[in-house]
Amino acid sequence: MPKTDMTLDRINDLLARAKKAGADDADAVYVEGTSLSVSQRLGKMEKLERSEGADLGLRVLIGKQQAVVSSSDTSDAALNELVERAVAMAKNAPEDPYCGIADPSELAETFNVEALELCEPGEVDQAKLIEWATACEEAARSVDGITNSEGADAGWGRHQITLAATNGFSNSYAGSGSHISVSVLAGTGTAMERDYDYDSAVFSTDLRDPTDIGLKAAQKTLRRLNPRKVKSTQVPVIYDPRVSSSIVGHLSGAINGSGIARGTSFLLDAMDKEIFAPHINIVDDPHRVRGLRSKPFDAEGVANEKRYLIENGVLKTWIMDLRSARQLGLKSTGHASRGAGSLPGPSTTNLYMEAGTISPEDMIKDIKSGLYITDMIGSSINGVTGDYSRGASGFWIEDGELAYPVSEITVAGNLKDMFKTVVPANDLTFKYGTNAPTLRIDGLTLAGQ
Repeated sequence: MPKTDMTLDRINDLLARAKKAGADDADAVYVEGTSLSVSQRLGKMEKLERSEGADLGLRVLIGKQQAVVSSSDTSDAALNELVERAVAMAKNAPEDPYCGIADPSELAETFNVEALELCEPGEVDQAKLIEWATACEEAARSVDGITNSEGADAGWGRHQITLAATNGFSNSYAGSGSHISVSVLAGTGTAMERDYDYDSAVFSTDLRDPTDIGLKAAQKTLRRLNPRKVKSTQVPVIYDPRVSSSIVGHLSGAINGSGIARGTSFLLDAMDKEIFAPHINIVDDPHRVRGLRSKPFDAEGVANEKRYLIENGVLKTWIMDLRSARQLGLKSTGHASRGAGSLPGPSTTNLYMEAGTISPEDMIKDIKSGLYITDMIGSSINGVTGDYSRGASGFWIEDGELAYPVSEITVAGNLKDMFKTVVPANDLTFKYGTNAPTLRIDGLTLAGQ
């Protein structure tokens, strides 16, 4: 972690300068980080990078006008110029009746950063990253039938986020993350196929074994060889956990407070209504221990907490920051997110669908003909109507078993109907920011040959 010269006292002094220069209110976010990454292909090192950087963002508000200015220069002269530019820009900005910092009553007051385990102690050095990438690629290439490699990557990073505002909020927290990935090819000429495997974690000790990642990547690649096309039809579809999170992601997009305030969501009138089956629960938990997107407070200093977006099939809340909540006449749900150079906007943290009770094998067992999706390509989602169309590849299901690989398929339906028929399996794992177990959705239309 680079040594910061922007202490909380200094950031609060910057806010005081902004008020002295004419701002009614102001907030500032300071993000500093260190990252280290390596990549290799066919046993040879292709990249070894280390970066250290920091960005400061200042938002000033004058009445109902606001502006954001960011800089990586934190010298006194640069900070004075930052204040001058931000105030001048705010004076010329259009009025936004919903902008503004949090009321002190909305601020996070008590939280235990240590309990969240957001940041592992120490660094993962380059020797360890090289060891991971080497073991991962060698394991993948050792499998008979693998003909080439697109390379293996390993990385580690740490960041610290400091947030302060003229409403009295002033706090910071640090986070870390590590990852390993590999992509390999099988077959030759126009019959080549590729696949990958990947893992990421807040603590490097929670990563899967690099050899296992490499072997799984090779196995997935070999299974894709000689794909067939299928005829257009309507069948049950199974979403592998690698792609099932996209269904949860479509929900979060549809209940984002900004879209609801604009009236551009197909779930605009769905609050407190049953839009999933009664056994479905979808949760956003910013306080999940070692969660990839965990944080003790949101980007406006507002208190955040574990929330059920969908509880027993019923939509319980929108995803809101302060601005969207004011537009809707509601209270922020603590979902504000922002970068140093951007205004806050609503976004989820550790979002997931709770696991069901059926195993993936049993979920497939009664399907006479169907599609098991492992990859999705492109996206055509109409946020106003919920119409859904995406390219897909995976495996054809025959008589309850995966029969052969298939590709060049378009899967279509409407998200309202899809949500109602979702069935989750019991294999939920937390590998991404948004997670879901294996999912089954019946009645989707496949466009093939």
